[in-house]
Amino acid sequence: MKAVVVGIMPQEKIRERMLAIARGEYKPKASDPKIWFTSMRSLAEVLSDDNRALLKIIQQAKPASISSLAGLTGRKPGNLSRTLKTMSNYGFVEMKRENRHVRPIAKATAFRIVV
Repeated sequence: MKAVVVGIMPQEKIRERMLAIARGEYKPKASDPKIWFTSMRSLAEVLSDDNRALLKIIQQAKPASISSLAGLTGRKPGNLSRTLKTMSNYGFVEMKRENRHVRPIAKATAFRIVV
């Protein structure tokens, strides 16, 4: 799996960049980050050691549901569900609904951080 490029920049700078792109004043390079965090702290919360390990478990074990992932990791389903939702919002995990279950799919396990 290819490394996902993640950027860290203050909220105001992210906004300025987005507006410059929208006005056509700036054309982002293909290597530019697609996912942005406003601080190292917010990045560290989402991509903690535990959460990166969780992504690897999802990639390797390919659990059929959040319940089966909870069994594999020893984490409570409610906590796991919140974590997966946050990671899904950033595009690191896809939550695929199948019948009456939601199957997590790891979309990223390696990261390159640009400050």
